[in-house]
Amino acid sequence: MNGMFFGTGTAIVTPFCKGKVDLNAFERLLKRQLQAHTDAMIVCGTTGEASALTHQEKNDLVSLAKEFCKGKVPVIAGAGANSTSVAIDQAKAMEKAGADAILCVTPYYNLANQTGLKQHFTSVADAVSIPLILYNVPSRTGVSLEAETAAELFKHPLIPAVKEAATDFSKAERMTRLSLDGAYVYSGNDAMTLSLMAMGACGVISVVSNAAPKEMKNLTHACLNGDMEKAQRAHADLTPLMDLMKLDINPIPIKAVLSVMGLIQNELRLPLTPISNENMKKIEAVLKKLPL
Repeated sequence: MNGMFFGTGTAIVTPFCKGKVDLNAFERLLKRQLQAHTDAMIVCGTTGEASALTHQEKNDLVSLAKEFCKGKVPVIAGAGANSTSVAIDQAKAMEKAGADAILCVTPYYNLANQTGLKQHFTSVADAVSIPLILYNVPSRTGVSLEAETAAELFKHPLIPAVKEAATDFSKAERMTRLSLDGAYVYSGNDAMTLSLMAMGACGVISVVSNAAPKEMKNLTHACLNGDMEKAQRAHADLTPLMDLMKLDINPIPIKAVLSVMGLIQNELRLPLTPISNENMKKIEAVLKKLPL
């Protein structure tokens, strides 16, 4: 299906400079990803600080990504809200801006039950003509999309996929089993990618691939090719970088990493703030040992 991918989709950070979106830096990040043959670009997601962006900034970022990628890889845009009508408006805007698919997070704060989640996602999917990827991240939203509900939603012709970012491995495993019935299941946690792909997931929507796109692609494509020994080595090579992501809430650590690499300014939008000096020293020490 158009908009879907196998392998590594990078959840691109949104670079800022003096409070404004740095479109030049954003282009540099996209170019680096394309040179590494990343399989998809995810724009305006959690890692892209979507909740701190204006509607116009989101439109500009998706439009630029679509134009820059020139159809080489799908551009997947984040669109979600705890109001179904607002989520619909955002999804329509992202489709108009050129997105090939929508990544739609479970509505947060309201704590909808499974019936409400099913109706929410169905309403958003009915309002657009491009695929909708369910995004389950209970640690952030306070609500968990159950595998049984996802299975019902996959009957919709425009809901083919889920990004599973539950930290409860048993729940993530149940969601991954849906790949056996043809669903596209993407790991939403870098550290769980190897395990979930071994059980049938078709890829990852990755944070660390901002810094290490070739290395993450090596991992996911080794899994897709059934070379689990190579995948295990790739996972081991990425572990020091993945461990750095635990130093603070995403995307604070990955932005610090990219700034040390000279790719962006180490700038975030409130309520997020740059990483502490102590943790920055840890990042610098690890990066000196990594061939990035």
